[in-house]
Amino acid sequence: MPEEKGSWALPLRHERITSFETPISKAAYQLKQVATSIKQPILALLDCEYGNASWVNQTRDIEADCLIRIRSNCCLYGHPGEYSGRGRPKKHGDKFKLNDNNTWCSANETIEVNDQKLGLLRIKKWSNLHFRNSSSVSMELILVERLKPNKQGVLLKPLWLVFVGRQMPTLSRIWSQYLRRFTVDHWYRFIKQRLHWTLPSLSTPEQCERWSDLMPLMTWQLWLAKDIVKEYHLPWQKPQSNLTPGRVAQSMLGLFVEIGTPAHSPKPRGKSPGWKPGKKRCKRTRYPLVKKGKSTYKKTKNKKT
Repeated sequence: MPEEKGSWALPLRHERITSFETPISKAAYQLKQVATSIKQPILALLDCEYGNASWVNQTRDIEADCLIRIRSNCCLYGHPGEYSGRGRPKKHGDKFKLNDNNTWCSANETIEVNDQKLGLLRIKKWSNLHFRNSSSVSMELILVERLKPNKQGVLLKPLWLVFVGRQMPTLSRIWSQYLRRFTVDHWYRFIKQRLHWTLPSLSTPEQCERWSDLMPLMTWQLWLAKDIVKEYHLPWQKPQSNLTPGRVAQSMLGLFVEIGTPAHSPKPRGKSPGWKPGKKRCKRTRYPLVKKGKSTYKKTKNKKT
């Protein structure tokens, strides 16, 4: 995301998840590739799908910080403490259930922030927590609560975040940085509706990948043309000082007329010859649908003999 505010999101890697990969393994691979090519601090903002031990274990060696939203029914564990000298050392400490405040310990830091849009917020932080299957990686747990929402009578749930990395930003800033994650969701909506990413019905995965490769290229072209195009807005639209991706795409016609196109103009040649006589018609190749789902455990009743 090149700007602190606004709806611009510039994709670095946009790849298809094959049938032999999972979203977590693919995202970990992409984050590793980006971390090796960009020589500056990286903060990855992730949804609750990645808030688990599998993601933490696969990205523990990557030089990138992660700010992840986790579900409210998760269970974390504290630091096990010093070794007693007998038996195997403990891996886990006390339980920290997010939906049971009786298991909460005292927060390491608590602040209150008055935001213009969200109202009064209370932010808490707990240190040295971990998932059950990633006990060697410590995390920072952050809770964001709205105390006085602007809209009355609306049920608002708290926001739970975990930070995994080397040095966490200040507590008054880290929660607002996670709100920038929704810019990625707006970009996916933009390429689906405005750039027609999901409109064509293509036959092969290779065709889908070539069509998908055009989406990042068009997004970068719109970003480079943001300061060049002359804004064009419809009569019911308000003018903008900082153009959005949709407004830049709406104003690209004048730039296309100025720079031209390398393609030749179409030349009509009369009536189309149509299908050649004697040529066989082949049916379209159909491919099986691959479904990846989780196997459910079926409980069996014990039979008495």
